[in-house]
Amino acid sequence: MEPPEGYQVPQGSVCKLIKSSYGLKQASRKWNEELIEKIESFGFTQSKHDYCLFTKQTDAGLISLLLYVDDILVAGPSDSHIIEVKRYLDNLFTIKDLGEAKYFLGLEIARTSQGLKVTQTKYVTDLINDMGLARAKTTTTPLPVGVKFTAKAGGALSNPSQYRRLIGRVLYLGYTRPDISHATQQLSQFIQRLCQQQWEAVVHFGSLLEGSLSTGLFFLTGYCLFLGSAPVSWKMKKQATVSRSTAEAEYRKNVNAVLWTIHYFESENSVVPRSRYLKTDRSPRFHRYYSVNT
Repeated sequence: MEPPEGYQVPQGSVCKLIKSSYGLKQASRKWNEELIEKIESFGFTQSKHDYCLFTKQTDAGLISLLLYVDDILVAGPSDSHIIEVKRYLDNLFTIKDLGEAKYFLGLEIARTSQGLKVTQTKYVTDLINDMGLARAKTTTTPLPVGVKFTAKAGGALSNPSQYRRLIGRVLYLGYTRPDISHATQQLSQFIQRLCQQQWEAVVHFGSLLEGSLSTGLFFLTGYCLFLGSAPVSWKMKKQATVSRSTAEAEYRKNVNAVLWTIHYFESENSVVPRSRYLKTDRSPRFHRYYSVNT
């Protein structure tokens, strides 16, 4: 790097850094390596299935730490365990303690007598304002009824980069809005050859969001995986491989989801029920299996 202004050095000389500096391209990686090293030195283990998750087993139960750059969530069996982790991190980095989790990476967390509800109201509001749809007439369907997207429906968009930015932001909504998964999958097609039809559809989609700002749904889409009575994983997407039948496609995506979840819970030393149920809407409609060879 160049010497600071006012510091006299021979012509053509540069400074050699002895540690990473904020703003360099390597800074984020160096920060991640440093933070992970400190977290693991406190007894946490990084998950092999989700690299942002760290766990620590204690006599009282499991402490979980979720990391995203420099935003951290901590969950534990008692307040004292959580406070201990926060004090350790504060001694190292001087953290800002925001208390009980209410907002994290655009996700709003509300506690009720039934459990937790996760929404993205502020995120949706900002998205609608950027689209210019605040107080617009609302709709009840994610896409216009009967719409079929093609690569040549209407004239080309004059500003395709705006559409692509919107789709990138809309995809993030799928974490709390599985009801829009099909619509976002459709809207993200033909992304390199956009036309007026797609723009009209995304405006329609924004009108749906305007009418459902605080919606946080329990979770019906491509597959939905339950642990007991609580949904823990869901997804809808096109498969990367070709299936010979619809039934095979459904079994493939469902079994992959179940296997990943089994591996995850086993890696965290959690009890995994030996008897598991796999239900699809294709024949055979109901299947029960007792063990999986992994």
